[in-house]
Amino acid sequence: METATTPPVRIDAATGQKLFNTRAAKASEKIAGKGYSAVTDEALRTLPPPPPGAAFNAQEQARYRANKEARRGAADYIAMEGEFARYLEDVYSAPPIRREALADDCEVLVIGAGFGALMLWYKLQQAGFTDVRFCEKGGDVGGTWYWNRYPGIACDVESYSYLPLLEEMGYFPTMKFASGFEILEYCQTMAERYGFYDRCLFHTTVTRTEWDEAAARWTVRTDRGDAMRARYVVLANGILTTPKLARIEGMETFKGESFHTSRWDYNVDLAGKRVGIIGTGATAVQVIPEIAKVVKELYVFQRTPSTIDVRDQRATTQEEIAAWRQEPGWAKARRERLAKISSGRTALQGNDDYLSGKVADFKQRKTHERALSPEEMIERQLNTNFRIMEQIRARVDAIVKDPKTAAALKPYYAYGCKRPTFHDEYLPSFNLPHVHLVDTAPLGVARINERGVVHDGIEYPLDVLIYATGFQWMATATFNMIVGRDGRTLRDKWRTEGVRTFLGLHTHGFPNLFIMSGPQSGGAQFNFTRGLEGHTDYVVWLLKTLREKNATVIDIKKTPEDEYAAHCRDADLRTRPLRDCLSYYNGDGNAEPGSLAYYGGPEKWHEIRRAAQASLDPYVFETAAEARSPAAVA
Repeated sequence: METATTPPVRIDAATGQKLFNTRAAKASEKIAGKGYSAVTDEALRTLPPPPPGAAFNAQEQARYRANKEARRGAADYIAMEGEFARYLEDVYSAPPIRREALADDCEVLVIGAGFGALMLWYKLQQAGFTDVRFCEKGGDVGGTWYWNRYPGIACDVESYSYLPLLEEMGYFPTMKFASGFEILEYCQTMAERYGFYDRCLFHTTVTRTEWDEAAARWTVRTDRGDAMRARYVVLANGILTTPKLARIEGMETFKGESFHTSRWDYNVDLAGKRVGIIGTGATAVQVIPEIAKVVKELYVFQRTPSTIDVRDQRATTQEEIAAWRQEPGWAKARRERLAKISSGRTALQGNDDYLSGKVADFKQRKTHERALSPEEMIERQLNTNFRIMEQIRARVDAIVKDPKTAAALKPYYAYGCKRPTFHDEYLPSFNLPHVHLVDTAPLGVARINERGVVHDGIEYPLDVLIYATGFQWMATATFNMIVGRDGRTLRDKWRTEGVRTFLGLHTHGFPNLFIMSGPQSGGAQFNFTRGLEGHTDYVVWLLKTLREKNATVIDIKKTPEDEYAAHCRDADLRTRPLRDCLSYYNGDGNAEPGSLAYYGGPEKWHEIRRAAQASLDPYVFETAAEARSPAAVA
């Protein structure tokens, strides 16, 4: 076990490989918390029934469109640099461990230390790959659960299906929707058990990754002066990693305390303070009920309301744990059952009887006299979707007492076109006398001054201002710093050709580069852990295949990449009516169809993957000594 006296870089006598001791200490014991608690009031745990005859008719469709168009162009964000760079500082760890700059070689270098990296390391070890290292900009493992430690944080997918390697770890989450603090501790325990800490360079941000054709290796440069050479590079950065700030006039003049929710400042005591929070997305929905319990006044600045569905949080029972102990592979089986649910809301609600295998299906299946066309299927989904949204809007009326506040909290867009949110305490928070909703629709907060927020001519004096303005979707900065064959950057390729990948994991002209959970990657539905499970299995399979073929370089052919990109575009356009609003899923309405998330469905993605693995047709395998043949990669 590493100690404070263990050097930051040392040599393993058995393998000759470098091992590391760069995990940072926790910055403060104030950094602690829990997720949301179970609510016993049945009125808060159920949706009202849909109104009779509710249908997504022309009038309702027009209302949705008007809501969308009124907000077009409102999403305007600034880079966190210059005076705003402090919002990106790591407030969770002690200063970085000092170490020497590295200019050596390794076989596999992975960027990131979240779920994907931890799962990949576990599987690589099992497959006999040990010359592996990781670079992580934070001071510890956890990825999104390292950076997001705000009050009330919890996973939105049931933790029994979401946490990886539960069977291998012999761990049972304490709640159905585990706290983010519990998840972070779980990641740390995984890292300790499987020797991950020995392999990771913490507080190390990759600044450039450049392909060396002659050496058939990547040169990976970092902000610590490293220039490491790796045969293979895996991007495991995640999909919501770069915080964003809304561009608001005067925001730099505010004299009080301010921070982004992804860098929650626990040195700022909110008790008895006048607090403002900008944003009402998935993070704010969890934050607001918690901080409302301690602040003097809370002003919630909302541009677009979220769908506030029921959560039905509960503690894990001893009976469940006893049953799972007798069921080998219980979590994987549960995850696979969850993946069979096509309805987003049904999947995220998580029917326990079905997921535990007590019943054969999660709903009673309808039969039709004839096969429905794709257009008819979309129409039926839209009507079902509308009825769910009517129930969610009715829930607002049933809980929130002030009619004006209730009206502002009702969302008018398709379910799932923005990230669905769940909470049983969020809506009741607006019945508290010190919690105030400030409706800034449709364009958001207009101005900030040294005293607080100014909107519609009203000044809201604040002691603390919290930005819950979210993250860039699939816009990891690393994509902009990758230089492939012929000196071309990945950013330039995707700007000129459009996003082009194969399976989301490869992109032509960037050999030996694997992108996990990036644009166009599939294999998951609403549980990204299942997607990462497929991606990590795939990367390990590919490395084993290279070893078996005595090859050291793999690229993807241009034709299958173009065909896959066309498939992604078609799948996006075909299902677009289900997502007819502005959100980060579609780049606030600016993204090219098929360029971000994959909408072909997990089974289609796996079908394409299996065909590629069986035939090997999309791949070009080379040895390091072979000259690149233009014809071979056409």
